[in-house]
Amino acid sequence: NRAGLKDEGVVFLFTESQITDEHFLVYINDLLASGDIADLFEPEDKDQILNTVRPAVKAAGLPETKDSIWEFFISRIRKNLHMNLCFSPVGDNLRNCSRKFPALVNCTIIDWFQPWPAEALHSVSQRFLAELPLGEDESVRQAVVDFMPYAFYSVNEAAQDYLENERRYAYITPKTFIESIKLYGSMLQEKIEALKSKSDRLSSGLQKLIDTKEKVSAYL
Repeated sequence: NRAGLKDEGVVFLFTESQITDEHFLVYINDLLASGDIADLFEPEDKDQILNTVRPAVKAAGLPETKDSIWEFFISRIRKNLHMNLCFSPVGDNLRNCSRKFPALVNCTIIDWFQPWPAEALHSVSQRFLAELPLGEDESVRQAVVDFMPYAFYSVNEAAQDYLENERRYAYITPKTFIESIKLYGSMLQEKIEALKSKSDRLSSGLQKLIDTKEKVSAYL
C-alpha cells in the first residue's frame, strides 16, 4: 500500500525467528527476484490498485493500459520497498534456505557482522551497566565493566578449545554478550530486592523486640 500506492519508502524487517512456516520464504524469494508475487491479489483488489495508480501513470505520460499501470505499480514497489532479512550464521538454517530460495543471496547485499573489538565490548558493557545500582564506589562499577569483556573473550577461547578437541561448535556471539550483561543486571536486582526484604524483616523484628522491652519495663 505505502510503497506501491503512496510512493513512500518502506523497510520490511524479517528475522529468522519469524519463519514459522517455510512457505513464507517462497513469497519473499519471488518478491526479491521480481518485485512481484504471482496471484497475491484477488481480481477486485488488483482492479482497485489499477484505479488508484492510474492518475500517477497519466501524470507520468505513460500508456494507461492495464499492463502499463501494473508495471508502474511494481516499479514503485521495487524502488520503495527495502527488505531486511536477519539470519544467524549459526547452524545450517541459512545455508539450507539459500539453497532452496536462491534470491535470498543472489538478489540481496549480505552485511556480515564481524566479531566486536575489545573497545566495542567495553563501550557496550559501560553503557548497559551505567544505570545499575552498584554502590557509590565507582571502582566497583569499573571492575564489573572490565570483567564483562574479559569473561566474553575467555568463553570464546574455551569454545575454540572445544572445537579443536571435540570437533564441535559452541557459538558465542555479541548477542550472547549483551544477554549476559542483562542477565547479570536482572540477577543483581533480584539479589538486592531479596536482601532488602530480609533487612526489612530484621528491622521489623528488632523494632518489635524494642517495643516489647519498653512494655515490660513499664510494668516493672
